[in-house]
Amino acid sequence: MKKSVDFFIKLCYNKYRKQEINKKEITPMRTLVFDMDGTIADLYGQVNWLADLEAENPAPYINAEPLYEMTMLNEVLHLLKGQGWRIAVTSWLAKDSTKEYDVKVRQAKREWLERHDFPFDEIHLVKYGTTKANCTRKHGGYQILIDDNATVRKGWTLGATIDATQNILTILEKLLDF
Repeated sequence: MKKSVDFFIKLCYNKYRKQEINKKEITPMRTLVFDMDGTIADLYGQVNWLADLEAENPAPYINAEPLYEMTMLNEVLHLLKGQGWRIAVTSWLAKDSTKEYDVKVRQAKREWLERHDFPFDEIHLVKYGTTKANCTRKHGGYQILIDDNATVRKGWTLGATIDATQNILTILEKLLDF
């Protein structure tokens, strides 16, 4: 059974209170794992995005507009990092792509993140269909996947998920409050 982000906030609060009482300084590893396409980058809002991907044109990845006001999102992410959260980006490459196109897409995605000052600690740009949990499992701890794909969220086994078809900014702000 998946645990909600609200459950995690309550769990962390209770652990924090126990730490206060026991005077222990234990901080569990916590990671936010972001998808890109349809989550923070509006790939699907690009005209002819699918035809471009099928033609192995990286333009949709390069030209995608942010789905959020990036200054606001980045501010919240920097605050979360200050509270000990790690930020990972785990994003699929184009379906049925060649190795040459994979190189172009990886470059385009990295440049997009850089252009929008997205603060991340690690990045995994992996073949379409790769199990995303396998990319960050080695870190252990509690991980929250932020993804627009319901099937990917359903297969997540490392903690909670956030549905990126909702306003992720308000949900992430809740993590600051506990």
